[in-house]
Amino acid sequence: MKAYADLGAGMPAAFRLGLATRGNTHPAADDVLLALERGINYWNWCGHEDGMSQAIRQLGSVRSEVVLATQISVFDWSREAMLREVEATISQLACDWLDVVTLYYVESQTEWSQITGPAGALRALEDAKRQGLIRAIGLTTHQRDLAANWVATGLLDLLMIRYNASHRGAESDIFPITDGLGLPIVCFTCLRWGELLRTTNEDPPGFEVPPASEWYRFALSNPSVAIALMAPDNRHELLENLSLLEDWHSLSAQRSEQLAAHGDRVRAAAGPFP
Repeated sequence: MKAYADLGAGMPAAFRLGLATRGNTHPAADDVLLALERGINYWNWCGHEDGMSQAIRQLGSVRSEVVLATQISVFDWSREAMLREVEATISQLACDWLDVVTLYYVESQTEWSQITGPAGALRALEDAKRQGLIRAIGLTTHQRDLAANWVATGLLDLLMIRYNASHRGAESDIFPITDGLGLPIVCFTCLRWGELLRTTNEDPPGFEVPPASEWYRFALSNPSVAIALMAPDNRHELLENLSLLEDWHSLSAQRSEQLAAHGDRVRAAAGPFP
């Protein structure tokens, strides 16, 4: 199992287990910096003031070692609004550039048309790339069929998509396309909002639910995944996740089938979220 991903655009090699904040998680700045000490250098910031934003402002000379990604959404997806947000984000984080800006939760063709129109947000991001303010343009979505069409346009440098043992549709709908394009995939909700850590009434006798680190291993064992994001709530959860680094290997075929089977049980018990 590869440890690092090449994201291109002059970015440093990124360790494939990434760190994210969501606005409802509470890692302190020291926790985020501890993750960096352990080699976790892909940081996905949610856009809300938190421990990660505090840690970013403390990076100093090691800023160039971190791949800093942030999610930005603007009401009308306009060029002017996006440019303001990029400039405001750089100012808030006290940094000179952002490595990845992802268009956050684009869920319809109408939004995509607004983004890519003559006065759309994509134009602002392209301008920002030329100015050296950002290095790569990404997009976050749950809509796999639409995402397959959008990445084929060649307008994106990176795609964020949901992928876990309960939600494996990207294996057939997305990965064959992004593999062919050489487009990096960053996957989120690797724990299916924590549901994969719980038992179900249909679990076979003797089944023990694997820890969080094993579910991240599931995502990372797929070579189509460049980065799998974790979003620990505190240092305890962070250290549990980082135990994966001490036992870094791919899943066997048998183990992968076991995890996928539990993913199917969790999906059936929790309800079909596509």
